[in-house]
Formats: sequence, structure tokens, C-alpha cells
Amino acid sequence: MMDRKTFLKVSGGFSGGLLVMSGLPFLSGCTKQNMNQEIKFGLQLYTLRAAMPDDPRGVLRQVAGFGYKQIESYEGPMGIYWGMGPAGFKQYLDDLGMEIIASHCNIHDNFEQKAADAASIGMKYLVCPWIGHQESIDAYKQQADLFNTCGEICRKEGIRFAYHNHAYTFETMDGVYPQDVLMEHTDPALVDYELDIYWVVTAGADPITWIRKYPDRFVLSHVKDRKRDEPLSNTDASVTLGTGMIDYPGIVGVAKAHGMRYFFVEQEQYEGTTPIDSVRDNAVYMKSLLVS
Repeated sequence: MMDRKTFLKVSGGFSGGLLVMSGLPFLSGCTKQNMNQEIKFGLQLYTLRAAMPDDPRGVLRQVAGFGYKQIESYEGPMGIYWGMGPAGFKQYLDDLGMEIIASHCNIHDNFEQKAADAASIGMKYLVCPWIGHQESIDAYKQQADLFNTCGEICRKEGIRFAYHNHAYTFETMDGVYPQDVLMEHTDPALVDYELDIYWVVTAGADPITWIRKYPDRFVLSHVKDRKRDEPLSNTDASVTLGTGMIDYPGIVGVAKAHGMRYFFVEQEQYEGTTPIDSVRDNAVYMKSLLVS
């Protein structure tokens, strides 16, 4: 999550098209009965990073109205709990019918207290969102050691720790994938992984191959689409789900079968739509994607 560009304030025409569900290929085969099932999927609040600080409660109310049941927060200027404190944030989400599953956070600052606060409200995960491109394989091994330490801190509080990838761990260094180094040098009893599928694809790798290689390690995910016909060298190419080139219908079934439990929508760039509209349209897509 590196992009901090200003949101485009233009109205979206895509949302209206998505709502005409009968004309969408990805909804074919979805019966009225299974479409009415409660499908649980989440939102990484970084998607709404420009809107949240102005009115956290109002924005969360809209998110709930779109059908999101799970929230992944992040540690921004207002903190993980958006000025409400852990208990206040949980209560507000409860009132909206949503649950905070996880949060990205700075693991180098007061991590023990963050783990205790998360555990106090029943959060399941704290997630390291970024380590940066390391200079050597040994440096990645050191990061793995740190992850094990964070995992032990979380374990003592009754929660879990995970690492969220970017593209650089899926690009070879000295003939080795740093992601392999992290996976192989972390204790599965202490460390899980959040697979950002967009970044795997951006690195030129195959998400299904990695999911199958490490069953039950990629427990969380970021579901983020990538613009069609865009060179992989362009890292700022996320688009509304269903309009891009990532084969989520092909990926999600494999992911579920190999232990993935949480699917968080994230979008970082907006073209021809607004962040709120994209969050709504992404919800329509997710309801079809995860229907059983």
C-alpha cells in the first residue's frame, strides 16, 4: 500500500452497470436462493483513506450498507480505532453488524500494547503491512525472526500475527524468492500470511501456484484487481473488481480449499469512479464471487 495520490472526484458510471446483475457473466448460475445467503467478506479501510478521517462513523455506516461484514483497519493518523478507542470502535461496528477481523500496524512501536488492545476486543490478527525491499537474503531471514517474535507476542494474547506481501518478495534475489525465505523461516504455529493477490500478479507470479505450495499459510487475502493491458512495470494499476485482468473466480476456489478464510477488498487507484462508488461496486462483485 504505497500510493498516496489524491482521490479522483469524478462520478462513476460503472456502478450502475454492475447493478444490472442479469447481464453480468460472473453472476451467471447464481440463483436467487444462494444470492440471498449471507456472504461474509471484508474491506481494508485504506481503500477509503481520504474519506475516513473526515467522518469515520458515517463512512463505516455506508460500508455496512453495501454488505461488508468484516473490517481490516490500518494504523493511520487517527490510529487503528479511528479515535473511538478499541472498545468504542468494536461497539460501533457491532451496532452496524460488522466485525473487525484484523489491522495493519507498525510492528516496531509498542507492539505488545497493540496486541493486548486487539485481544481485548476479540480481533483475530495484527498484520505487518510492509518491510521494504531488503538488501540480502540474510536480511529477509532476520525479518522472519522478527515475525516469529511478533507471533509469540500475539500468541500470548490469544490472537495471531501475519505478514502482508508486496511484489518484491515474489521477485528472485540470488536465485531465491524472498517469500520462500520468509515462509520457511517462520513458525507456522506463530506466523500466518496475508496474500495480496494484486502484488503477486504484478511481480509476474502465479497466485494459485503459491497458494498450493503453502497450504494453510495464506489465511487472509487482499482482493484487488489489476488494469488490463497494462505493463507489470506500472505498479499503480488497481481497478474495480471485475473490470481487470486477474482471474478471481479461478483463484478463490483454490484459495478456500487451501485454508484461506478472509477476503478483504482493497483498491488504491480510481479511474472514472469515486472511492465510495468503487467500494459499493466491489461489494456487488464479492457477493457473486464468494457465493457457494
